[in-house]
Amino acid sequence: MKKFNPNKNIIITLIIVILVVSVLSVTIARRAVGNSSSFVQSAVNDTIGIVDKVITAPVRWIETGANSVKKLFVTYEENERLKEKIDSYDEIARSNENYKREIESLKEELELNETLTNYEKITANVINRSPDTWQDMLVVDRGTKDGVEVNMAVMSQKGLIGRVIEVNAASSKIELLTSENQNSNHFPVRISGKDGETFGILSSYDQKEKSLVISQLTGSTQLKEGDVVQTSGLGGNSPADLAVGTVVSTTKDEFGLDTKVYVKPYAQMYDIQAVTIIKRLAGDK
Repeated sequence: MKKFNPNKNIIITLIIVILVVSVLSVTIARRAVGNSSSFVQSAVNDTIGIVDKVITAPVRWIETGANSVKKLFVTYEENERLKEKIDSYDEIARSNENYKREIESLKEELELNETLTNYEKITANVINRSPDTWQDMLVVDRGTKDGVEVNMAVMSQKGLIGRVIEVNAASSKIELLTSENQNSNHFPVRISGKDGETFGILSSYDQKEKSLVISQLTGSTQLKEGDVVQTSGLGGNSPADLAVGTVVSTTKDEFGLDTKVYVKPYAQMYDIQAVTIIKRLAGDK
């Protein structure tokens, strides 16, 4: 076996130390002279930089991806919260609009009731109006327990809209003036103008003209646009002086014998929230 020589190892170690010290001395001397680094130092620095990039690049990529995913989840949660707020806002806005409509409708009914001081009245809310019979009828939340009876006149907003045709304990069915039932709209009416009064029968509704139609006129008074139409009270099925509308135009029927009067109704027939049922003249029993 070869004998270990410690002197030889000491000499090799000293030589390496001397070389390292020499390289460092030369490098420090060159830096003192100028700003440029030695080739060896540059190579070492570049190598260290490359190794650092290789090692840290995946870490940075993972950190960047994790941050992106985290931001994505945060953004998604914020979007969900915003969508909930928007949906809630839309629901509140719709509710507010419905409340406004109901309040306006009730205000109109209140104004109408203030003008009907000579009548006993029942205010009712519309609880059902089927799309299939939208033009014909609606159901309200008042019935026999409230004193409602068949054939009572019904008003809404500023004018007549129909009559009661069916009564239950807590609800009533109202047939509208816009109904196609030709036998139900026969309200006796009076047309008042500067030239006098004319009487007739409210007989139908013209969908094309959006007007009520009066026929079977009596009298020779010249009718004009804007003449006021009210119930006459003749026949006993409805009180007198209930507002109906104003005259729009007149024309002859298809035979040229009878005059037809087109009337613009005071009441808006399509969006009805509340109604007023006319019981009788105040004081009548």
